[in-house]
Amino acid sequence: MAKPQRENGYTGIANEIMQEIAKVNLNGTQFRLVIVIWRYTYGFQRKMYPMSVRFLAEHTDAGRTQVSRELDVLIARNIVITGEANSKGRHIGFNKDYTSWLDREPSKGEVKVAPNKDKAAADKRHPAKKQKYSEDNQYYKMAIYFFKRVEKVVEEAGIAHLLRKSNMQTWADDMRKLVELKGVDKRKVLEVMNWVTEDSFWQTNILSARKLKDKFPELAIKMNADQKKSQPAARKADPRDPEIALQKWINEGNDPNDFKWN
Repeated sequence: MAKPQRENGYTGIANEIMQEIAKVNLNGTQFRLVIVIWRYTYGFQRKMYPMSVRFLAEHTDAGRTQVSRELDVLIARNIVITGEANSKGRHIGFNKDYTSWLDREPSKGEVKVAPNKDKAAADKRHPAKKQKYSEDNQYYKMAIYFFKRVEKVVEEAGIAHLLRKSNMQTWADDMRKLVELKGVDKRKVLEVMNWVTEDSFWQTNILSARKLKDKFPELAIKMNADQKKSQPAARKADPRDPEIALQKWINEGNDPNDFKWN
């Protein structure tokens, strides 16, 4: 007999969302997909999570073709939103703005499920536009800051040519991914940037924002370990301290009987 307990984990869904989703005309597969998406986003207090068609098929006990088709419908109806893709799949999330949901399923001309090869070819013909970062953007400023520190390192090492093709838009985007996708605090990023450009080993090995992003967990751990080593060890108590203090007391012309031993 199954005995699920809230203490073992639960998914928090706003009552307003529950009320509105109950009014939406979804078929069985679509509703199961929404449940799984809730489970792996809201269930872990996050907005999006990378989920492949295979992952969704396994967790809904449905066929991949069926899942792919119904997921496209949910996306077209603006009930499900997507983001960047990685090795685990597209980042998928639930659109809580129910006022933007579409009431009906799009027509066949509006939703087209293409084979993976055709979709890949279409993506190459119409690549997604990259985000443009202005000079006032926080990630652009982070990129410039790190670039200047790296530039100083390579100039001193006589390898300045390695930075000639650096693109600050790309660097800024890597900074954004580090903060928004990997969830690293900007203050920690700054701390590691300063450390890595001063460390004798890493300063010539981390010469781009992408390398910083990819190696960040390792760099942060190494930095913390080095900081602990550099902290001065606490002075151990010397049993002769009271006698030394007494002699100093006497040398200063004080009465030995007035000396406080504790």
